[in-house]
Amino acid sequence: MVLDQTKNNKQNKMKKRLIFRTIMLIVILAAVVFALIMNLTRDRGTIEKGDTAPDFELVQKNENNERDHIQLSESGDKGVVLYFWATYCKPCEEQFPLMETLHSTYKKDVEVLSINLDNSELVIQQFVNEHDLTIPVLHDVRNEVKGLYSASSIPSTFFINPEGEVVEKVVGKQSMEVLESYFKAIQSEDVK
Repeated sequence: MVLDQTKNNKQNKMKKRLIFRTIMLIVILAAVVFALIMNLTRDRGTIEKGDTAPDFELVQKNENNERDHIQLSESGDKGVVLYFWATYCKPCEEQFPLMETLHSTYKKDVEVLSINLDNSELVIQQFVNEHDLTIPVLHDVRNEVKGLYSASSIPSTFFINPEGEVVEKVVGKQSMEVLESYFKAIQSEDVK
């Protein structure tokens, strides 16, 4: 009887060990799968000064410009300013008059593209009408361009020279002097 009880205890311990080991194996496998998925879907890196600006195409939302779709690579021999913003962002709203002024001053040599990150087209259109924006307003509906440029904070502004190289990336509201110095830095060599 004691021998049977010892044998049963030993079998129960073995079952418990097997269950514990199986659970641990499942947890380890789940961790490996999670790590692989996160590694494959993670951000491919941030765009920094000196990087080539990734190309994209977005639909324009304001009607005072002649093109419906704007593609970065079609900017020709102009420098480009990418301005990531949203209607709910107060610093973005405060910086728009500066961007409008610089846009009108440098539009022969620098193209300003404002990329809106809001969900609602109606809100964007109201903002455009209220502020009488002449800068092309592009809607990044799925935040694809935001992801391409790793623009996690707004306002984020990328200054791209005519060769397609990111000359500077600035986060937050900037003064007119700072913005204008970047506009001058991305003009084509013919103008400088």
